[in-house]
Amino acid sequence: MCPIRAIPVRMAPDLTPIFGTTMSERNSSEWGRVGDDGTVYVRTTAGERPVGSWRAGSPAEGFAHFARRYDDLAAEVALLEQRLTVPSADLTGLAASARRLLASLGTAAVVGDLDALTGRLGSVLDAVGERTAQREAERAQRAAAAVEAKEALVAESERLARSSDWKAVGERFRSIAVDFRAITGVDRRTDADLWKRVTTAREEFNQRRTAHFAALDQQRAQSRQRKEAIVTEAEALVDSTEWSATSAQYRTLMNQWKSAGRAPRDVEDALWARFRAAQDTFFTRRNAANAERDAHLRVSQAAKEQLLAEAAALDLARPDQALRRLRQIEEQWDLIGKVPRDAVSDLERRLSAVSDRIRSASDARWRRQESVESPFVVTLRESVAKLEARLERARAHGRTDEVAETESALATQREWLAHATR
Repeated sequence: MCPIRAIPVRMAPDLTPIFGTTMSERNSSEWGRVGDDGTVYVRTTAGERPVGSWRAGSPAEGFAHFARRYDDLAAEVALLEQRLTVPSADLTGLAASARRLLASLGTAAVVGDLDALTGRLGSVLDAVGERTAQREAERAQRAAAAVEAKEALVAESERLARSSDWKAVGERFRSIAVDFRAITGVDRRTDADLWKRVTTAREEFNQRRTAHFAALDQQRAQSRQRKEAIVTEAEALVDSTEWSATSAQYRTLMNQWKSAGRAPRDVEDALWARFRAAQDTFFTRRNAANAERDAHLRVSQAAKEQLLAEAAALDLARPDQALRRLRQIEEQWDLIGKVPRDAVSDLERRLSAVSDRIRSASDARWRRQESVESPFVVTLRESVAKLEARLERARAHGRTDEVAETESALATQREWLAHATR
């Protein structure tokens, strides 16, 4: 039988690629050897130690067997390193596993870079230490934040103890109690001291509120008399047709009602029902009158809409005729009168747009004619335009004499212009 010789072999691959080259890719002489008697040795910086024996096959097969066992051990280290990347990892259990593996390296029956595994496990333990310290710091920070949050509630309670907003502050004290108990992480003694300050402030507020309502009971008889007078006046205004003035009076009465304080509970609702009934009766009548007025305004709006449609349909190819009709439309527009407030701006804007379009067409025609007509014709056209503008102003201001005089002069000028342009 041939003696077993130490021969170089390549180690089995590491199962986790992120940790470098595999054992099977390295020269076996770097990490161990197989003795002549079949004993397998591993090399470390501390020296050489036996890890087992191999007689079942070639030395290369023996090396591969112990290299695979190293790969299994390296995979466990890699798993610890991966667990370390999880934010919620169990650091205590992770450290225990790392120490167990580290302790086993001195007797592990493997062939591979045990020094590298030792370093990696040391790095894991260092990282666990850092993460543990970080968690402790975060825990302390959370505890400080919890104390700060409870102190803020205490400060608010002590400030609210002097408030007179009885309903809102009473509800807020109940919320503060719930919020205070929901904050955790404060040591028992500090928590008890802070809670005592909250309850002291709440008791001070409750005593003041009790005293306030005791005094309020004495004022309710006077409030009843004032509100009965308000109701009597409101009922006297029901049949008024002075819509604006009476509406203002009802607003004044409402303000007086609010400032009168509450009457005794058994009469407060009855007085309020009478007051509201009077208001509702008056405002129902006012709304009916406004609806009738709005109906008339809508009729006026429809008439102006019809004028707008006619103006928009005027023939721009005959601008002078269109301009004359536009002036008539504008006179009719003014005679129609008011429309609903929400329609005023839109109607005026649309009429202005139509007017601008027609006048622009007329001006363009005048400019074309001026470029080919004689100076005499141009002068006559300018004179006619001025007289038309003068006539429009006279009509708008109701100057009857000036209207008659201007109409006569305009008729003459138009006749001259007609002869001159034939």
